[in-house]
Amino acid sequence: MPFKECTITLQDVAYQLRLPVDGHAVSGCMTDFHMHIEGARPAWEWFEELFGELPPPDKRKLYTVHFTWFHEQFRVLPADASEETVRIYARAYIMMLLSTQLFMDKSANRVHLRWLPFVARLDDMGSYSWGAAALAWLYRCMCRVANRNVTNLAGPLQLLQSWIFWRFPMLRPPGFDAFFFPLASRWATYLPSSDGKERQIIQYRLALDQLTHRDIVWEPYGSVDVLAVIHPEILTEEHSWLWRAVTNLIYFAVIEWHQVDRVFPQLGGVQHLPEPMLNIEYLHSKDGRGGDRWFPTYYRTWHQHWDDRVRSVLSVQRVPDPGPSPEYLDWWHRVAHRILSPGIAFADPRPTQVPDDAILRGSSQAPTRVPASDMPDNRRLERRRRIGTRATDRDWRWLDDMM
Repeated sequence: MPFKECTITLQDVAYQLRLPVDGHAVSGCMTDFHMHIEGARPAWEWFEELFGELPPPDKRKLYTVHFTWFHEQFRVLPADASEETVRIYARAYIMMLLSTQLFMDKSANRVHLRWLPFVARLDDMGSYSWGAAALAWLYRCMCRVANRNVTNLAGPLQLLQSWIFWRFPMLRPPGFDAFFFPLASRWATYLPSSDGKERQIIQYRLALDQLTHRDIVWEPYGSVDVLAVIHPEILTEEHSWLWRAVTNLIYFAVIEWHQVDRVFPQLGGVQHLPEPMLNIEYLHSKDGRGGDRWFPTYYRTWHQHWDDRVRSVLSVQRVPDPGPSPEYLDWWHRVAHRILSPGIAFADPRPTQVPDDAILRGSSQAPTRVPASDMPDNRRLERRRRIGTRATDRDWRWLDDMM
């Protein structure tokens, strides 16, 4: 933003979607369940065991089922349903919810079989960090759509939209004054207009470029109205401590970084000069394609990071007026790409004066972080090892000379 960085965090996931953010990582394997999970079956055999029937061939594609089949088969629970029938319908509802809402891909109409191990143990569903997994998937989808060749955005978009409306009142649609918990339900009936998209894009870019640090609500969840509707359990330390953790987020093959040390004002603190970003570019090339595997073993280092997340919790000194420090603003004005609109729309924004309230806010020191190794993009080196070029060519040159 023109004034500093901001992002969606685990705190937002807890308030907006009411998902648990602490728990086991949402991981495992995609399809080869019988090879990695004790008591599991081959995918389609396990599907028939859990749901009592198989979809017709025209409703199946690889390891996915068309959403319409689920919707038609399990839309209305029979009035005389047995306990086992209720469990089958619950499994179907959860699989539809996960595949088409929280972890939606671009198709938005396919239900993946990766969820079978989870719905097979319904009583354990609450022990997983669904919030961390949903946020990891949203981060990855936003990273992908930043590519100019990608036109569609997938992921939990209701979380992104609600985060924008709660944080930036000037971008909020009129009305919608009443709200409940989870907070994202506030916009359940909102339907944006599709007229004049190009004009809307220009208007939104100008609106974003004109934002100041006074146009963002750093702590939207601290108001009395919000505290009156949320579940009190969300405020207990056992649930809220993870909001301050600089740790990795896991969703099967997707590994993303929860770097809340760069958005301290969202936690009520003063933003210090940021430390260098962790380089996880190599992990961005991993998406689960290219053969199934047991991801907790394949990503053992990152699963250990998540298991040790309590060591990554930062201490945030809360202040009455959260925001960026003078040192941060001076750095931000010098290095950031802060304007989206064409250059003719604005004068050069870089020689911006640090506001007085930032000077009064004072300085802030960067907290101590748990060290983590960079993961630079070494796909080229891997390819050399795989196909035999440069160094590996020398190993075979003796054979060529002999021949």
